[in-house]
Amino acid sequence: MIESSVSNCPVPREQQPVNEYEALKVAWLYRDCTLSWRGYIGKILWIYSISWLIAGPVAAASFPLHKYFAKFLLGGSAGASIGVLLILVRLYSGWFYVRNRLRSPVIFYEESGWYDGQTWTKPEDILARDRLIVSYQIQPILRRLELTFAVLAGLYLLGIVIWQFL
Repeated sequence: MIESSVSNCPVPREQQPVNEYEALKVAWLYRDCTLSWRGYIGKILWIYSISWLIAGPVAAASFPLHKYFAKFLLGGSAGASIGVLLILVRLYSGWFYVRNRLRSPVIFYEESGWYDGQTWTKPEDILARDRLIVSYQIQPILRRLELTFAVLAGLYLLGIVIWQFL
């Protein structure tokens, strides 16, 4: 964990944005976003393959393989990509939340429960450090996820066009 340069920070350690970032970086699902492109795409394809276990039988029931093989493939692919889409939404929302906490000059935190929330204004040095983390660590991850959303949307559109010709 990154130590705060301000010793009088009233925010509990686990609620400090930089520590939330460090925890997210090593969390099981979220760390996949920090992999190389090859590793990241491999994880996305793994999720897509696992999703086929559900989408494949549904597509086969809707479009018998011996009659509508192309529609089976398109329907199964669209169904399997829903699993990928749900994971991407979860990844994006987690990284986006931490980005907003790091960028914000004022931090809301809970002392002992939901009923006693407080705010703390970050000193300039902490705010500068947090914004550097956002610029150089989190923004590239969010751009990668946005690009993945765009590719997935493009594949959906391509599938719709192909479907029209079947």
